[in-house]
Amino acid sequence: MDNTVLTSFTDGAVGPGLEKAPTGIPGLDQITGGGLPLGRVTLVAGGAGAGKTLLGLNFLVAGARQYGDPGVLMTFEESAAKVALNVRSLGFDLDELQRSGLLAVLAFRVDPSEMVAVGEFDFEPLFAILDDAIKRVGAKRVVLDTIEVLFGAFGDDTIVRSELSRLMRWLEDQGVTVVLTGERGNGSGLTRHGIEEYVTDCVIVLDHRVSAEISTRRLRVVKYRGSAHGTNEYPFLISARGVTVLPITSVALNYEASEERISTGIPRLDHMLGGGMFRGSTLMVSGTAGTGKTSLGAHMVNAACARGEQALMVLLEESPEQVLRNMRSIGLDLRPWVEAGLLRIWAARPSAYGLETHLAIFAELIEEMTPSVAVIDGIASLSNGIPNNEVNTEVISIVARKIDLLKSRGITSVITAIGQGEEVTTVTMSSMADTWLLLRNVEANGERNRLLFVLKSRGTAHSNQMREFVLTNHGVELVDVYVGAAGVLAGSARVTQQAAERDEDLRIAEELARRRRELHRSVIEREAHMVAVQDQLDAERTEINRIDLREGHLVADIESDRSTMAARRWADAVPHNGEPL
Repeated sequence: MDNTVLTSFTDGAVGPGLEKAPTGIPGLDQITGGGLPLGRVTLVAGGAGAGKTLLGLNFLVAGARQYGDPGVLMTFEESAAKVALNVRSLGFDLDELQRSGLLAVLAFRVDPSEMVAVGEFDFEPLFAILDDAIKRVGAKRVVLDTIEVLFGAFGDDTIVRSELSRLMRWLEDQGVTVVLTGERGNGSGLTRHGIEEYVTDCVIVLDHRVSAEISTRRLRVVKYRGSAHGTNEYPFLISARGVTVLPITSVALNYEASEERISTGIPRLDHMLGGGMFRGSTLMVSGTAGTGKTSLGAHMVNAACARGEQALMVLLEESPEQVLRNMRSIGLDLRPWVEAGLLRIWAARPSAYGLETHLAIFAELIEEMTPSVAVIDGIASLSNGIPNNEVNTEVISIVARKIDLLKSRGITSVITAIGQGEEVTTVTMSSMADTWLLLRNVEANGERNRLLFVLKSRGTAHSNQMREFVLTNHGVELVDVYVGAAGVLAGSARVTQQAAERDEDLRIAEELARRRRELHRSVIEREAHMVAVQDQLDAERTEINRIDLREGHLVADIESDRSTMAARRWADAVPHNGEPL
């Protein structure tokens, strides 16, 4: 797990000279600021079935496998074969570790009813057996499970305290880091005798509680001499990976903010969000049942897998097969991504585990897969089985922890939440999300249609327009709604209005075309008339010119004739005005 998870604990947690032995248990090392006190004794207390033995074995196996620290297990309740068989399902092969010389298992069957306290009680034989095993494997770690069974026949706490203190000192002199397991007591003490917690340097309490018929495992570090540590209760799991502790309440607000944008898988939604989502951000999609929240989440994981990235879908209301079938109906076939190992779909109702355990399982899924995109579908189901007066606090707390967990790892997430619009609970959860999309059903003309709004999107310009959210055979489409004198229309009302507008546009276009044709014909006719008139004008001008020319010739001819006649008659020349010269 990311070491930055425990910033608030690790800052100044380890004082000068105080060394830690890492447990190799995810989460526990963060809570303790690096592990258990090196060379000292840690008490792990809890009731039957709380996981004390498994935590101790996890500590030994991790030491041998990850840190090269050989170890010794001394158990007083079960045989070595039974212990090895019990933890084999967790991937702990104690036999192999013993063959490789990294582990020694010492099993003693002690029946307190057969023991009688006579004279002084002495642990010297135990010291000798332990000393031999420690030297034989060069042990750095020791687990005693559980030594308090040796005290069952002794009612004198003074003797028990004395011998136990001597044992603790002897173990510290050997330079080994010790985990001592103890049963929870019925009184005020953490253990049956109430002594071990006082003589050990670190005390971890495991709790396995049942509330509303749901069991939850929790861990708390009650005491840690010389080191700061997380003091809250933390959920933990016992799974095929061993013990996993989830220090959710220690998540700090110090994660990175990426400038990279990734696609939602819906191009028009990307445009509405200014180019897509910021990588590592959180998108919350809220709306009533049937608005398409799961479909939008499926688009996100489909787009991630198409980019070659891993994706995770956590379903709280439907089975994986049901979602795979449903998404095929809108053209999204997610099964090839599942078969290719790019997509993992995990489904479980929160009521099957309890909120804290469900949260721890979610963290383990993230740890195992490290997806780039994660979808949590049906977050409102977390409130099932919780009293009404506790729903807001519990659910909002779990959602906050999941969002912080995802952001601390740079995982882009989608959370779907059912709700009637901008409800108080939804608004409270949305304050933790970077982008909030609201899907809403609108009823009109005897049908229901979906609308999408971007209520907020931190750090980016985004559309303030509503879009109709349509589920088609080829995925989700965003369609412009009709906004006009008739109001906001969607679905068949929008189609009808658009058809009416198209008809009106067509009528206007045809009327304009008719008028254009008439005007064009009139222009042609008038142009032709103008050409004819111009030709007539030209002809008349030509005729006028011809008449003028003929008139000039006629005058000249008349004068010439008169001159000729006068010459023949020997008459005086006649001037142009007809008067004699």
